[in-house]
Amino acid sequence: MIDEVDLRMKAWVGRIATETPVYLGVPDRESLDRGVCLYLLELGPAPPTRAGKRGVLGFTVCYLVTVGAETPERAHRLLGDLVFAAMSDKELEVDLSPVPAALWAGLRSVPRPSFRLRVQVRKEQPLAGVRCLSLVDAPEGTAPLLGQVVGPGNEPIGGAWVALPALRLSTRTDAQGHFRFASLPPVESLGSLEVRAEGEVLSVASEVLATEPAPLVIRMPVKEG
Repeated sequence: MIDEVDLRMKAWVGRIATETPVYLGVPDRESLDRGVCLYLLELGPAPPTRAGKRGVLGFTVCYLVTVGAETPERAHRLLGDLVFAAMSDKELEVDLSPVPAALWAGLRSVPRPSFRLRVQVRKEQPLAGVRCLSLVDAPEGTAPLLGQVVGPGNEPIGGAWVALPALRLSTRTDAQGHFRFASLPPVESLGSLEVRAEGEVLSVASEVLATEPAPLVIRMPVKEG
């Protein structure tokens, strides 16, 4: 699941620092001019869940974010844009505490302006007695549900959480905003489709799902970066 978070964060950076390369790796001397670097620094415990929230496992991933550009001015501007965008995103936690010199030494890199970004990773476990639908045991007459989650300007939103609460099914969108539920019963029994992305929540009623053309296009009312 960490790889899904990687794709989500690369897509998030791409919406803010447009036309700037984004890569995962060590922020070494050779990366000074490459663009935005997301270095997976550490894993940590997830905040306690609300009382009564069972069947959910989770932890946090922490990225060290550094920015390189053709000029220091552009690098500093991009760094500030990323910090402010992360501060306004309810799903992200910004850590602006100084990075220890020993860490830079361990990375064999010169100290540079940076910040740490923490993202929660959760996985819902099937509850006892709940039978999840799959391609193996899907009854006749079932069909997949395909769709895409987009934001302003039809920009794909990667890493959005898409769920069918009535069926206890959920998934994440890929880097292009696409999602897929493999095999489902008739639309009338699906209940609502819930989408969460960049701090916004959108619910689509089953009546709407039945009338929308396939694949679905879910437009989230998120603020432009």
